[in-house]
Amino acid sequence: MRCSLYRLFGILLIIEREKKKAKKKEKDNERELRGGPAASPIVAQRGVLRLELVLISPLSLTEWCVTYVKFTLNSSKYQTHRSSSPSFSREMAKQVVANQPSASFEYELLDRDSDGLRTIGASSEQTSPWIEPVKLKLRHRIGRGPFGDVWLATHHQSTEDYDEYHEVAIKMFHPIKEDNMRAVLDKLADIFHKCQGVGGVCWLYGTSIISGKICIIMRLYEGSVGDKMAQLRGGKLSLPDVLRYGIGLAAGILELHSKGILVLNLKPSNVLLNEKDQAILGDFGIPYLLLGVPLISSDMTRRIGTPNYMAPEQWQPEVRGPISFETDSWGFGCSIVEMLTGVRPWGGKSVDEISYLVVGKQEKPDIPSGLPPAIENILLGCFEYDLRSRPLITDILTLFKSLQSTISSDGDWTGLGIRTIKEKSSSIGYTEWFLSKDQLQVGDTVRSRKPPNCCKPENMHIPEGTVVGVEHDADQHGFDLVRVHGIHDPLRVHVSTLERVTFGLAAGDWVRLKKEDKKHSPVGILHSINRDGNVAVGFIGLETLWKGNSSEFQMAESYCVGQFVKLKANVLSPRFEWPRKRKGTWATGKITWILPNGCLVVKFPGMLTFGEENSTFVADPAEVELVTFDTCPGIVKKYQHLEDFHWAVRPLLVALGIFTAMKLGIFVGTKAGRSRVKKQQSGATPNEIQHTDGQNSGNPAWIPPNMKNILFREGVTTGPAR
Repeated sequence: MRCSLYRLFGILLIIEREKKKAKKKEKDNERELRGGPAASPIVAQRGVLRLELVLISPLSLTEWCVTYVKFTLNSSKYQTHRSSSPSFSREMAKQVVANQPSASFEYELLDRDSDGLRTIGASSEQTSPWIEPVKLKLRHRIGRGPFGDVWLATHHQSTEDYDEYHEVAIKMFHPIKEDNMRAVLDKLADIFHKCQGVGGVCWLYGTSIISGKICIIMRLYEGSVGDKMAQLRGGKLSLPDVLRYGIGLAAGILELHSKGILVLNLKPSNVLLNEKDQAILGDFGIPYLLLGVPLISSDMTRRIGTPNYMAPEQWQPEVRGPISFETDSWGFGCSIVEMLTGVRPWGGKSVDEISYLVVGKQEKPDIPSGLPPAIENILLGCFEYDLRSRPLITDILTLFKSLQSTISSDGDWTGLGIRTIKEKSSSIGYTEWFLSKDQLQVGDTVRSRKPPNCCKPENMHIPEGTVVGVEHDADQHGFDLVRVHGIHDPLRVHVSTLERVTFGLAAGDWVRLKKEDKKHSPVGILHSINRDGNVAVGFIGLETLWKGNSSEFQMAESYCVGQFVKLKANVLSPRFEWPRKRKGTWATGKITWILPNGCLVVKFPGMLTFGEENSTFVADPAEVELVTFDTCPGIVKKYQHLEDFHWAVRPLLVALGIFTAMKLGIFVGTKAGRSRVKKQQSGATPNEIQHTDGQNSGNPAWIPPNMKNILFREGVTTGPAR
């Protein structure tokens, strides 16, 4: 009740102050204003409590426009019925917002003579983030990043009673096209409201526009983890410090994730330190904010983040995406590795080189050896190429907290070398982080989990069953009791071999939208499905996950690594470039990788390439069809498909054909020669035969050579010269 009175009296003081200002501005219209309605009482209400105060004063603009003020807890709108002076209402709203208490409440301006309410403003929970540029004075630049510069500035705040000057940090964006500035400011306002009061994240004061550039005004902190590393010999931190900063960083990321915000720009220089040497997340998702916004800088159109810390899907999110919460796990892992080693991931390499290594060759940053197994395991998981196989930030935070108590606070860690990641962290094809996301409960419908890159459901041990018992530990490891139709006793099955099925769908299924959208591919991969039917799906053409309901989908044809595909005959202009054969028909390629949004990475082993010529392409699954020997009608089509397996098939077959033709010609020639000799001998007279024998007897060394010796000139003997 006391808080309500304080709030009420604060508003009344503001009203009185505005009354005085209005009187000075309205002296010329005083006669006209005296013809207005009589003054009305102002009523304050909070919950059930109701206080009524009467303003006893001559008729004025304030009393004419504002008749009731109503306070209500936990609301979100600033409403009025009638105001003959909109500019006064806006000015008053600004004053109320500037002087609002920290508690959540709503205020409404009502007219007793009106029939209803109309919304025109904002509430105490949604303070305006706008700061007038004249109140900000830039001093000097203190940082530079891929999305803009960071400036030290002074923020001037003034009232009738006092003036205040505060040092602030201003993040000034690089130039944005004027047509898109309104959209960016709206996104900033939304993030500003979501981040108010969020722990572990830098404090935001507001937004502004200086010299035509959008600016974010935030609290000035003591420094960053990157600054601290630069002051240390070797540039690396002790393991206890890494864990402590990692916990603070993960907590801040988790707060933003709970608001639906992705960071996408994690690095030690964006991990700020407060006066207590605690880690504060200094970036609240600027790359995420700029998704879909055309930028003037062409270098930024193909990537979202800082190249050295970017996950594979960040380079082309609409093609290699989608970006999701697990994308931040990659950046977190890069930051931890740099804290441990003092070496920036991919240091000394250009943007194009990093892109080739991360996207093309699927290489991961090097991690230091000699780490505790749990930390090494979590870092291995952070650098999985497929984002679905990475741990969530909540998994990382839980692990780091459990390790912090087991490592001595004064024990420094010394690296024993660098270990390069070469193998996946799961011998069964799925990482433990992938499996832990599907937590089964009693009553869930389940089926056997298909092995990776397997499209044959007939290999399932359990086609469909119901969980009737669980035997899990805290990490969701253990067994489930599954009742299968036709089997009397429940089966005891390891949880890693089961996947939950909801409304006939399970994570990893290929789905097709019933109602297609031209903005993206209609075929995608299901990432998650809740028990209420809400789904998250990755589509080509969308940078983030598509959210909707399972009723909007139907099952689609699935694809696996190793299958051969070609463009459908009715596709004249494919989404991506696709090679053609010699006669102009579409070439057939082999699937070598499937991205999380269903994009097919295809190579063409049947086409010979030289040097830097590209042999890898991507394809939309909605535009291709499978090619097998069974789908190829006739011997000619089957032979053409045989050529798709390797470019050497055709020359080998040609060489084999030539060799076979030569052997056949030799064989026929030999037979023909022998038959001709026999005919000559059978047609000769006895005198000719005797004469021939006489000649041979005179030269016993001469023997007629056979056909093979004539052709190959091997073993031919000649008589002595006379």
